Amino acid sequence: MSELNASNLRKEHGNEGPDLVGVTELTSPYFMVPPSGTTAERPQNPEKGTLRFNTDIGSLEYFKGDTIGWESIDRVDPNLGGLTNSAAGTGTRALWAGGYTPGGPCFNNVDAITLDTLGNTHDFNNLTTGTTGGFTCSDRTRAVYAGGRTGTTPGGPVTDEIQYATFSTQADYQDSTGNITTASAFGCAFSDKTRGIFAGRSVPNYNETMEYVTVQSLGNAIDYGDLHADIGYGYAFASSTRGFHLGGLKTPSPGSNNVIEYWTTQSTGNGTDFGDLHYAKYEGGAGSNATRGIVAAGYGPNYTALIEYVTMATTGNAIDFGSLTNLNGVGKYSAASPTRFVMGGGYVQGGDPFSTVIEYVQIATTGNATDFGDFSSFGRRANSFNNTSNGHGGL
Repeated sequence: MSELNASNLRKEHGNEGPDLVGVTELTSPYFMVPPSGTTAERPQNPEKGTLRFNTDIGSLEYFKGDTIGWESIDRVDPNLGGLTNSAAGTGTRALWAGGYTPGGPCFNNVDAITLDTLGNTHDFNNLTTGTTGGFTCSDRTRAVYAGGRTGTTPGGPVTDEIQYATFSTQADYQDSTGNITTASAFGCAFSDKTRGIFAGRSVPNYNETMEYVTVQSLGNAIDYGDLHADIGYGYAFASSTRGFHLGGLKTPSPGSNNVIEYWTTQSTGNGTDFGDLHYAKYEGGAGSNATRGIVAAGYGPNYTALIEYVTMATTGNAIDFGSLTNLNGVGKYSAASPTRFVMGGGYVQGGDPFSTVIEYVQIATTGNATDFGDFSSFGRRANSFNNTSNGHGGL
């Protein structure tokens, strides 16, 4: 083994450091400062294992590969006692908010899981009121829940409220300073690191409207563009540059929709045709990492356990990924990390009407889903079909 002791190394000409080839061991009583920059300044096509400090999220991150992208290196949340299962604060956290139970009221409970581990959900905090069918989206630090149906039953009134919570705490959601343009529910949402876009709805009527907010400042929602038709109950996910709307239930010709359309998230306007889903459906689960977007479950007109995916940087029809094993129905909760797509709950055909089961797949592969854990309290139906995590593909 060779040993080199030096306090300062640089090339003969200029200020650049030397090229170190082979295995290099750094030992120092002091520290090493890695390269740093914003999310937008990430290097293009880096080597696997590239390490940097992301100034937007205040965390080290490393590049895991072209089909996975960047993943942050997060600390253990001291508020959760340093746990190492899905209740821990390590890795990508998903928040699943609201919903309702068989014959029961809408509830305000919010459950959390850590997508990088396995296990049951844990109670996180509460929405401002019992709600189902809201638009949910997020950036690295903040989760947003907009609109939704409220009241003591799923047939209650509809709200235009925009509320938010912070992933790193367990404080309840707060009412923001703004609202969506019309009280509505049962659409979907996608987001990048700054914008959240709310798309379509079925209540109070089917609509093609899209609107957006800046997640860190919120305020009233602003017109974004339109879907290709009046659609509710759709699926949505995003890459760091593109946002997608898929499937849904549309009018004036009621029926399942198989159209996939996309937008450049930081622009505004109407969508561009991407391709078609393999199976026309609505009211299931969706999520993405930086490369692939996944759609799973739904109804259209039959219940399906099918999982499909698209490569978001291209265009074309969805490709078969596999199947859910224990879940087959509608109203699922879903979320994604750079490596995993996780979904659970919802209405199940031919069994206990509202499921407690949570399953996952590895996004970079294909195949059937595997058991992740369970909702810790009760089976529930979401009617809120988006990826609310602090590590989804839009970031």
